[in-house]
Amino acid sequence: EPVVSLAEVLAENEELEKEARAVLGGSDHERCSYSQGAVKRQALYACSTCTPPGAEPAGICLACSYECHGTHRLFELYTKRNFRCDCGNSKFKNLQCKLLPEKSKVNSGNKYNDNFYGLYCTCKRPYPDPEDEIPDEMIQCIVCEDWFHGRHLGAVPPESGDFHEMVCQACMKRCHFLWAYASQLAGKEIPPLTKTNSLEDEGIVLKVEESEEQKKEIKKESGVEHHDTKEEKQSEQFNEPSTSSGYCSKFLQKFPVEIAETTSEFSFTKSEEPLCKLKELQSKPFVKKDTATFWPSNWRSKLCTCEDCLKMYSELEVQFLTDECDTVLAYENKGTSDQETERRDPLMDTLNSMNRVQQVELICEYNDLKTELTDYLRRFADEGTVVKREDIQHFFEEFQSRKRRRTNRMQYYCS
Repeated sequence: EPVVSLAEVLAENEELEKEARAVLGGSDHERCSYSQGAVKRQALYACSTCTPPGAEPAGICLACSYECHGTHRLFELYTKRNFRCDCGNSKFKNLQCKLLPEKSKVNSGNKYNDNFYGLYCTCKRPYPDPEDEIPDEMIQCIVCEDWFHGRHLGAVPPESGDFHEMVCQACMKRCHFLWAYASQLAGKEIPPLTKTNSLEDEGIVLKVEESEEQKKEIKKESGVEHHDTKEEKQSEQFNEPSTSSGYCSKFLQKFPVEIAETTSEFSFTKSEEPLCKLKELQSKPFVKKDTATFWPSNWRSKLCTCEDCLKMYSELEVQFLTDECDTVLAYENKGTSDQETERRDPLMDTLNSMNRVQQVELICEYNDLKTELTDYLRRFADEGTVVKREDIQHFFEEFQSRKRRRTNRMQYYCS
């Protein structure tokens, strides 16, 4: 039989708890989220018992999954954005929400897909699929929020951890503007910006074209004798301070400078109008494919936020792409940090809810259990034998039997 140490069990349990905290995020397991309106991102479930295939799709929050659907067959949907709990509304014919009975008949802002019936991917199969013997990873599209088998994306996914988000084939067709960015960003890790980065580190190249006369003027300005130029006389007329920045501006006025980034992300010209990064990228050749795309961690910050692009995002209903707090990773990190702060010792919580006599009794019982279990396990350690499931079951049966015998012998007197 496989042998598992207690340390391994505790480590696995801690990992499962961490994963659960990340998935549940800031979801409240006691209060229905309906009163919060369309929650920016929350853990959701679909009830197959109440809304079977053929019925209208509906989603329920974490608290309702416990309180109102605890004995039902549920589909875990992971997280969805901008969703309001449906529990007990007109989509549920024979069920009223126990936590918030007064709800609107429908939530018109909610969006649904086949996930609410337990079907995923382009193959519309359940997960896990009992008929699918091919081991494959499921990846969520950050636009439509459906889940896809890695082999059904039209492209081989990078190694796990080498990408941050995925946009499926259908969403790439609908949001075709992303292909212009994909040629520069998709599948490539973008180095974070730091103050110590030089222009070369950022991939920026300065190209300065100089005439012979301009070169002579530069030599004159850098020499001992300094002759006033036309631009300097103009600056004196406007009382401009003689600073390094003023010198740079005068230098740029004299010499045509073209700044181009090797990644083709930005391009600066002498035009006073703000440039659209998307138009700059679309002016250069790029390839559209019938595949999904995989994006690095900070790719959203590279999207253009000019007025025209923001209008386009709104028309395509993908405004969230410019919000880096919308990412699932940001949601998980917030949930983990918030719940780590709020985590308390369950034993201490129990003790605080008891009176003094009950507290003493509980502590005594706990110490008895700890002492007897330690002595019991020490025998196995001394003999070098493995502790099996039946050994633990036998210990607790004996412990409960001894506890009952002690309780039966107690006599209580009232004075």
